[in-house]
Amino acid sequence: MTLAEVGSADRFVDLAGLLESCEVDGFRADFVSWGHYQPEYWRNYWHSHSFHEVCLAYSGEGRFNNGAEQYDVVPGSVFLARPGDVHEIESSRAEPLGIAFWGFTFRPSKDEPGWWSGLTRTGGPVMSSRTGALPALVTALAREAAAPVSGYETALAALGSTLVMETARAFALDEDLAVEPVRRDRGPLVVAAMQRHLRDNLSRPITVRDVAAAAHLSERHAERLFTQQTGDSIMSTLRRLRLELAAQLLLDHTLTITDVAKACGYSDVRPFSTAFKRMYRRTPGDHRRTGGTEFL
Repeated sequence: MTLAEVGSADRFVDLAGLLESCEVDGFRADFVSWGHYQPEYWRNYWHSHSFHEVCLAYSGEGRFNNGAEQYDVVPGSVFLARPGDVHEIESSRAEPLGIAFWGFTFRPSKDEPGWWSGLTRTGGPVMSSRTGALPALVTALAREAAAPVSGYETALAALGSTLVMETARAFALDEDLAVEPVRRDRGPLVVAAMQRHLRDNLSRPITVRDVAAAAHLSERHAERLFTQQTGDSIMSTLRRLRLELAAQLLLDHTLTITDVAKACGYSDVRPFSTAFKRMYRRTPGDHRRTGGTEFL
């Protein structure tokens, strides 16, 4: 989403009464205002709030005065008045300022630095060009508010939580945002995807190439990774899964043995019977007659 699209998000104001609070990362935020100003001359005289007020400029120019500091506002500027900050905003007359704004209370429960520090740090930045996902979030929230449909409460809660986090990130310091991500070993996840592909296609012809393509790997890499993780090859695993399915289907007497063979990827009963006997030490017919019970 672009800043220009924020200009069309005038239904952002309809969030009042629809999105009142959210939980994000263990914190609670209560929304107290939603607004959208079209590009025309206006001035918001000196005042303060008991909550955080954030503005995103999408067009025009203006000035944001916060205490003794003055800041030029241009499209893409994000500016913040923390609780108690005495501030004012004035649009340019020549290039009228258009903004979307939102206000919320924020009660942190962590002392260590993090994304939330962008809101809670005393004397922290109040002007930023780090819009991140804010234009897209404002636009998405306005769209949900304009025409609520089933699921809108869940959607608004998720978008609202992300809005609070992205707002704080815009004013956080680099050291606040620095993390060492916890990365899972992709091997088990990729092998699980290959196993799922096998199970989902037991009745179809399958090759190592098909399984590798489903995991976006080369055949050689897929086979090596699969064997490392499972101790078995892709094709031997496929045979085992097919025959395990066959053992279950044979107990359904509405299916012929030919039906079972085809459902398990065998086009001919003879190789199916041979493979089944090799694994279970009895023929498909014997398995059906004994109800799957093996007599020792």
